[in-house]
Amino acid sequence: MKPFILASQSPRRKQLLEQVHIPFFVEESRVVEQFNMEESPEEVVVSLASQKAEEVFSRFPDHVVLGADTIVVVDQDVLGKPHDEKEAKEMLRRLSGRTHHVMTGVSIISNEKKLSFCEIAQVTFFELTEEEISAYVHTGDPFDKAGGYGIQTNGATLVHSIRGDYFTIVGLPIARVVRALKKEFQIISDLN
Repeated sequence: MKPFILASQSPRRKQLLEQVHIPFFVEESRVVEQFNMEESPEEVVVSLASQKAEEVFSRFPDHVVLGADTIVVVDQDVLGKPHDEKEAKEMLRRLSGRTHHVMTGVSIISNEKKLSFCEIAQVTFFELTEEEISAYVHTGDPFDKAGGYGIQTNGATLVHSIRGDYFTIVGLPIARVVRALKKEFQIISDLN
């Protein structure tokens, strides 16, 4: 079995891989993320995941490398991680009472092949009051999460409903990843 690398420092992605007992180590990508504003959100998120995987693979060519990226899309606008309290509040106001898409792009590379895909889930928020938005922002939770919220933490209280794979929203569609690693890269002998 080839060594497997997660090209991400995300504690959520790390936890999901540990949860399914896949042996791996983490090597953070050094890539400066860039994307073409003319691309669709799906193309953007797959491109970002590929950039991360390719950069780490260039340093570890005898490994299987997984890169991933998650974005939130509302009105065809990509919402990344908020830089400050004001931006976090603006994002949450924009998501309040509405449905948005969470897209996670995945890219898996070995010296034999490359597989990239995008999973999409829909999330609908409750109508949020200014007090709820301020209270959530003051927890500090929004600042390392696309769209300014984390469904696996206190952000769960903002969510009315989801449609699709919960783990795509968390940051890694783990079932599809495991199946790809098993079928396409033969680094898992069973579903653990």
